[in-house]
Amino acid sequence: MKYCWLFIILVFLFSCDKNQDQAKPDEKVNSLFSVVKEHLSVKPVKPIYAAEIEDWEELKAVDNFLGRFKKVSANEILSNALELKGLAKNLKDKKKPNLFNIASCKARINIFYNETLRLADMTTIPAITATEVHQQTEKIIDAFSAVNAKVNTIFSKKRFEDEIGIDIKFIGLDSTKIDSVTRKSLSTDLKIK
Repeated sequence: MKYCWLFIILVFLFSCDKNQDQAKPDEKVNSLFSVVKEHLSVKPVKPIYAAEIEDWEELKAVDNFLGRFKKVSANEILSNALELKGLAKNLKDKKKPNLFNIASCKARINIFYNETLRLADMTTIPAITATEVHQQTEKIIDAFSAVNAKVNTIFSKKRFEDEIGIDIKFIGLDSTKIDSVTRKSLSTDLKIK
């Protein structure tokens, strides 16, 4: 009988010890969500083009909001995910300047929106890790940097076309292969002359 009680006490002690070990990893996981990580900055629109997108409020709002993600913890990212999703939806759905109503620009905005949707979904997944949150944040920053890069490319193309001073009557152009911006400028040049 004496050994029976000793056996029960030992089983009880070992079972209590395992419960304490299981509590420690949860504390470590929660503390990883509080660790601040520095992310890359969003590639901005070039300052020479900033005045031309001054009226595009949605783009500026997303750019300002992503500035908060420079040094941030996974908890802060997840708490701001739904607001970022709303800003991305506004950028996607609201009217854009006519220069940016082209398929390549819309595709980059849609990719950015989809990445923000994924981050918003992460707020509801209980098994998500801090590393996965930070990786998704990097994807979002890269996607928005691609939007800004496209804006820079469109403006540099427009600026280049505006600086060309060749009389188009002397050039044999295939009008079927000219984009809408160039076609519009060519048609106005031909009507004036």
